Amino acid sequence: MPVDQPNFIQNDHQIEFDGMRFPLILSNQESLSTLESTVDWLKSQQVLLESALRASGALLFRGFPIDSAEAFDTFSAAFGYDDFTYQQSLSNAVRINHTRRIFTANEAPPAMEIFLHHEMAQTPVSPSKLFFYCHAAADEGGATSLCRSDKLYERLLAEQPEWAARFETHGLRYTTVMPVTDNPGSGQGRSWQSTLDAADQSAAETRLMRLGYTWAWQADGGLQATTPVLPAVVNLDDGRKVFYNQLLAAYAGWAGVKDNPDCALLLGDGSSIPVAIFEQLLGWAHQLTFDLCWQAGDVVLLDNYCTMHGRRPYAGAQRRQVLVALAA
Repeated sequence: MPVDQPNFIQNDHQIEFDGMRFPLILSNQESLSTLESTVDWLKSQQVLLESALRASGALLFRGFPIDSAEAFDTFSAAFGYDDFTYQQSLSNAVRINHTRRIFTANEAPPAMEIFLHHEMAQTPVSPSKLFFYCHAAADEGGATSLCRSDKLYERLLAEQPEWAARFETHGLRYTTVMPVTDNPGSGQGRSWQSTLDAADQSAAETRLMRLGYTWAWQADGGLQATTPVLPAVVNLDDGRKVFYNQLLAAYAGWAGVKDNPDCALLLGDGSSIPVAIFEQLLGWAHQLTFDLCWQAGDVVLLDNYCTMHGRRPYAGAQRRQVLVALAA
């Protein structure tokens, strides 16, 4: 029979913020033996689970009967959130759908690190919550890194108050180059046709115009696109401020950006961000990061407005298989 309330457990690797562990870990301990009973339990406990998610920023469900993309689809759908599909997103990453709602986290090569980011914060429309499911863990590495962005903003405000104010006041513009065909070898390799759901250049330009982008077509058929001004700092309903953006992943991981940040990252007023600020942010984020070492069957629910995530490189014969569902 379903347990009456979630069974939160502790381990030595969790981080504690303001008396709350990050991430919170829920252990099934075999009380829920079927997917049907799990769904019933999730629905009965949703208010408590969402309260825990707001307080911690991340929930890890361990030991629940999730063993396939279809089961994960059912598990994540139990919360009743509006779907945010890969097709409708402006994600830069190449992904593969398993169901309409479920797709791979990223098809980038195993040796490539994906640095901390808020999902699609470099686009005008981003999801509010993320579900991850580990179907198979890598033999070596492959942890999902997690970092609380409210705590990162607190560090920024304490150490660099002038820059905290500039980020909040001016926001950011991002410039990306979308290839003419998908390039799975890049963490940002999704083609412009797929990204914009456009069959030709005219349709792409229509959507870009509607979204407020500026753009330039490249000689090889690729598309360089610059966003409208997007937030760098977001106010949550409970009064917290979060460093909600794509700065760390873009600076550390996008091709050529670390050598020339201005090619992709500018404040909304067009001014540059010093390399020293990027490096400080990376250092603080490293201190605040929890590495989630996956076990097969794990599901993680993230508050995308509060918690950044990334992917450590991995190796070994076992192919890492982590799937995603997004909530609007």
